[in-house]
Amino acid sequence: MIGTRVLIVGYGSIGSRHARLLSELGCDVAVVSKREIDFPKRYGSLREGWLAHRPTLVVVANATAAHHTALAELSQLGHAGDVLVEKPVFDHVLPLPANNFRQFRVAYNLRFHPVLSRLCEALATQRVISVQAYVGQYLPNWRPDTDYRLCYSAHADQGGGALLDLSHDLDYLSWMTGSWRRVAATGGHMSPLEISSDDVFFLLYESDRCPVIGVQLNYLDKLGRRQVIVNTADHTYEADLVRSLLKIDGEEVYFPVERDTTYRAMHVAMLSGNPMQACTVQEALDTLALCDAARDAAVGGYWRQR
Repeated sequence: MIGTRVLIVGYGSIGSRHARLLSELGCDVAVVSKREIDFPKRYGSLREGWLAHRPTLVVVANATAAHHTALAELSQLGHAGDVLVEKPVFDHVLPLPANNFRQFRVAYNLRFHPVLSRLCEALATQRVISVQAYVGQYLPNWRPDTDYRLCYSAHADQGGGALLDLSHDLDYLSWMTGSWRRVAATGGHMSPLEISSDDVFFLLYESDRCPVIGVQLNYLDKLGRRQVIVNTADHTYEADLVRSLLKIDGEEVYFPVERDTTYRAMHVAMLSGNPMQACTVQEALDTLALCDAARDAAVGGYWRQR
């Protein structure tokens, strides 16, 4: 782990966080950015950075719409180390570039939230009957120092929108209850926000292990909430990820979580060489297929089968 060479592709808010955390973990970090930035090792292109730094791990954290191009270029360069791609893996389902990557994971970091880890463990041996999940955060409050209209989240052509941006919740539900089978949905750009992307979506779907799942994702909630309620044949679970609280039949369990807990745990797993809990690229593509199907279902007004 100490001294591992890491190349971060993109240095926006999430790229800078990856760079900071991996540096704190003792890695030798370089960044690919066309902008002049305050970072000791910066390269203007992926090719230049990869050839000069020869990374063991590459973190792709540029705009979602540019992920596929970056992965294809890494493959062409002959990268045979590890790759971690920011979520969502692409802005719509695309075939993966042929590659020889050793470990290929997608940064759905909420899998490393201790509340969800505990919930997933509990559900593994139970019959799950219904799930209701909700995530909402007011987009203009996300990045206080940046005009929300300029960030990628505001632009559909850059992979923004509540459905993709907040797909963490679709990922962790698939992690817990299996792949989706069919979906109905409604949503789009409903609010006065000055964006071209969708700001609210609601999905009703069923998965391999749960017959009734409802999920709302939005850019509108002024309070900022991320919650899930699960009914099994034996128990009722209420998880509040903002408060780091899990209720089991009303009994409360708190978990110590700070801002970087889930990201740090994800990176430690990647660097350990055994990132079993991290989202695989195939799982991420399955979530992306659910997002594509939800869009189709919302436009057509019908159930979309897998």
